[in-house]
Amino acid sequence: MKLFTIKKDGKLLEYQEKPFKTNNLEEDLEKLLENNPEYFFENNNILIIGRQVSTNLNSVIDLLGIDKNGNTVVIELKRDKTPRETIAQILEYASFVENLDYNELNSIFKNYLGDEFELQDSLQQFFQNNDDKKVSFNKQCILLIVAQTISKEIKQTAVFLRKKGILINCLEFKYFETQSGEKIITSDYVVGEDEYQKQEIKSASLPKTNEKEFLEVLDKNGKKVFLKIFEFAKAKNLIFIWGSRGFSLNVGFQNEKVALFFGYPPLSVYKQSIYTGFESILKKVFDSHQIVETYKNKLEKTGLFIQAGDNVKWVIHKEHEEKDITNFLEILEEIANLILEKIL
Repeated sequence: MKLFTIKKDGKLLEYQEKPFKTNNLEEDLEKLLENNPEYFFENNNILIIGRQVSTNLNSVIDLLGIDKNGNTVVIELKRDKTPRETIAQILEYASFVENLDYNELNSIFKNYLGDEFELQDSLQQFFQNNDDKKVSFNKQCILLIVAQTISKEIKQTAVFLRKKGILINCLEFKYFETQSGEKIITSDYVVGEDEYQKQEIKSASLPKTNEKEFLEVLDKNGKKVFLKIFEFAKAKNLIFIWGSRGFSLNVGFQNEKVALFFGYPPLSVYKQSIYTGFESILKKVFDSHQIVETYKNKLEKTGLFIQAGDNVKWVIHKEHEEKDITNFLEILEEIANLILEKIL
């Protein structure tokens, strides 16, 4: 992952990634995560209840936390690349934590924050849980490895353990410094549960265009072609489906629509062009391979279309004769009729 700052002249200046271990101790990483758990765990915040927690085997857990459901979270931190023994370490810690009851967890929490704090009450306040329902503590033990680099060996082993039912997650962080000395950290789950690793992707929807707006942005060569297409499509009762940039022209029957091609304006990523819709024909029309083969061969023979992956495209960047456009429309009519015959 690269980070840039935008300079006053509009140019980008790349932040330089630095080894965290050069000027920082593992203790510094502990403090960062301990004081800012919401930024590492995103929407699944963790209440840290202990730091440098001693186990019955005289080993030490970097950080121990509780999630909103009362599950324990064992956190192992590495300020550099994860060594092979990291998995063995965190599994050993888990074998200890798994057996802790509420009183033991509460005792760890009190030692961490002070006797005036109760785990049950603090958990309720931390997650702003307003109902009186008691949380069932330590039903599951979740493991989290945090490192600047999660090695391939650790990733592979963690994925294997997850398949076997062990809830282990791996989070990688990147550390950057600016020329002015500003420090930046980013983090990303490289192995982890869906609720930790992925969030619902939302995006504001762009407004759909229409025939008038589409024609306005075309150059004179595009207008000549698309005006003829619109006239033809309306006469043949073909169906337009408009998107944010362009449209698809479809053969319609009852509730089914089969795309013949897609039309795009100059400012789209496809430029001013026509792309075929072979996938739609193959997916929606029974025994359609012969139709697609006929469609493709006829279009290629016009000299207007070139290969575009599994489809063909006509990039309209020059003026075309009337006969070229008429030839294309005749092919469309033939293919539309073949599709309707198969559907009927």
